Amino acid sequence: MRVQGELADQRTPELSAVARELTSEKRRPSSKKNKRKQKKVGSTPSAVQRLFETCKEVFADGGAGIVPSPEDVDRLRSVLDYIDASDVGLTQNMPYFRHGASTRTLPITYLHIYKCDKLSIGIFCLPPSAVIPLHNHPGMTVFSKLLFGSMHIKSYDWVNVPQNSNEIVKSLHFQPPGLHLAKVKTDSVFTAPLLDVLGPPYSNPDDGRDCTYYNEFHYKSFSGDGNLAPEEDGVYAWLEAKKKPDDFFVVGAKYRGPKIIEQS
Repeated sequence: MRVQGELADQRTPELSAVARELTSEKRRPSSKKNKRKQKKVGSTPSAVQRLFETCKEVFADGGAGIVPSPEDVDRLRSVLDYIDASDVGLTQNMPYFRHGASTRTLPITYLHIYKCDKLSIGIFCLPPSAVIPLHNHPGMTVFSKLLFGSMHIKSYDWVNVPQNSNEIVKSLHFQPPGLHLAKVKTDSVFTAPLLDVLGPPYSNPDDGRDCTYYNEFHYKSFSGDGNLAPEEDGVYAWLEAKKKPDDFFVVGAKYRGPKIIEQS
């Protein structure tokens, strides 16, 4: 799970995989929870409804750059841990994940569940071999959960140059305009539960939360005389902002799982 400081990530499913992208809000006092229980005696909310209500509470006072407290992070994670594909009406034999008979690559499909200015909830359905290009989450808090299959995730943090810089950051003297040094934070295949929670959601460029994509270059490509220790090879890279790749597109589809009910 990544809470903050994540620059960008890149995802590649190795089997039929589903990633969910959400955003949350801040939990109310227990008295409200008791009132809600009294109001709906005998009813059991769906897993998606419980997730929505927890997200609304965790991110109620949130905004760009505001990270939920460790207690709220743990509380939201505990809800996510018990959600699986069946809770959102998904199975691995759905057309979103099938190997087609033709050579045509299946698109990534997005199932919209909920969005407001505080959070967004939805599901990214990735067929085998699909890739989400390296991109950022500006000012957002991000949780992730893989509902089934496996996925390779690579993420970076920007490198902050210390005053007493070592050999690694000497290469900054040689970096071309537009390139920024970054350090690998995650580069692993995940099969354990992993779900995306975005708070606040992406917005238009004027609000400063538009999605930026990146080219990735090996550290030695622009390192000048900066040398890495053998164990650090592959740890650093140069990233260059770019427009959304022409060959990357996501199609929308209707979410057919349990509906979210907003309380008045």
